[in-house]
Amino acid sequence: MGVRDRLLLAVLGTVAVALITVTVAFNLLLSVSLNADADKRLKTMVDDAANTAIRINEKGEVTFPKPTGDIKDLGSQVWVFYHGKTASSPDVNAVLEAAAKSLDGQLAQYRNLPEQEVRLLGVPLYDTQGKVREGTIVAALYTGSYARTQRIALVGTAALTALLLIVVGFAGRWVLNAALRPVSRMTSEAEAWSTEDIDRRFEMGEPHDEVTQLAHTLDGLLDRLAASFQREQRFSAEVSHQLRTPLAKIKAEAELALRRERDHAYYQEALASVSHGADQMARTVETLLAAAQKEGSLARGRADAKKVLEDLAKSVAVLAAGKSLEVTVDAPARDLRVGVGADLATQIIQPVVENACRFAHHKVVLGAARSGKEIQFTVEDDGPGVAEEEKEKIFDPGVRGSAAASERTASRGAGLGLPLARRLARAAAGDVEVGPSMIGTGARFIVRLPAG
Repeated sequence: MGVRDRLLLAVLGTVAVALITVTVAFNLLLSVSLNADADKRLKTMVDDAANTAIRINEKGEVTFPKPTGDIKDLGSQVWVFYHGKTASSPDVNAVLEAAAKSLDGQLAQYRNLPEQEVRLLGVPLYDTQGKVREGTIVAALYTGSYARTQRIALVGTAALTALLLIVVGFAGRWVLNAALRPVSRMTSEAEAWSTEDIDRRFEMGEPHDEVTQLAHTLDGLLDRLAASFQREQRFSAEVSHQLRTPLAKIKAEAELALRRERDHAYYQEALASVSHGADQMARTVETLLAAAQKEGSLARGRADAKKVLEDLAKSVAVLAAGKSLEVTVDAPARDLRVGVGADLATQIIQPVVENACRFAHHKVVLGAARSGKEIQFTVEDDGPGVAEEEKEKIFDPGVRGSAAASERTASRGAGLGLPLARRLARAAAGDVEVGPSMIGTGARFIVRLPAG
């Protein structure tokens, strides 16, 4: 049984209890009211008989007028019992007559005859001084019309209750269907979504009720899940991107060593280079893991800026050699200390250097200088440069500048290096930006990191 059916049953149950309670209460009140009305009429009949129906004839005898007519036709009748005898009685059946006589000499009381549909009231008759009891007046009221009224009211209210339950059932189902229709739509949409639809949302506008509040909450949850999924995708892409250079170095060293027989010293040097490349890969993975787990809070350290530049030049040696590029280090005039570890600084700047090597025509220049509380690393190349309108776009993941459209570089890069560099720099309280070129043509990138 679904939520809709359970809610409908709950509504119908509640309404049914309320309607039955009202129906029972109404019929009880009606019964009490009708009984009170019958008792009032019986008292009035007795009072009228006691005050007006007694007469004294010419001989001085007390006489009572004889009632006429059937009790069902008239609705009421009166008996008078005087000194133990029946002074006046209507023509009724023996059962009703006997019931009336049984009230003679008794205290004032009511008596019901359900089979006859008659209610009796017997009241003592006293003398004019009200001291001596002389007899009894018995009034009888036909209650068939009262019973009929009660039955009609009971049937009518029961039928009305049933009708209202039917109406409430249909109305409640319509209201519930209308209220839960957005939920059904959300369910069908969610079932149709696949892993390719991470950007789809329910989009039910500003929350104004429970359903739209649920949709708004689920949209927020989907945003967080999508962000988490995108972070995982980005991490995988960044790992792949950053491991290409050390893997290329390892492969190049291995291929050179295997081309022909080498002496022992050469193999040692090749193995040392391979080991260095493996260490670089391990540090790269560790840095990216730290950045993914604690964005905006990378561990601090200290490193020599000149040593960082030299390590960067060595890390892109294979890439530079493949394009016949000259990678030079413009060493700072004095010792500069950067406020992050050497490995982290290298991981931050290396994507910028690799990007410069891909677009440079002949040379890439690396430099560093202090500016206030920051160390500014510069990476310049003599390539096509960066268009003014692209200086921010190229830092978006997957975006490649117009320079990448040339035939020479169309197959290079995935648009991940610069975004990674900026993200890591910002996580270390720094930044990466495009600055004005100092060598005439090409691009100049500035990597700002805190001074140590």
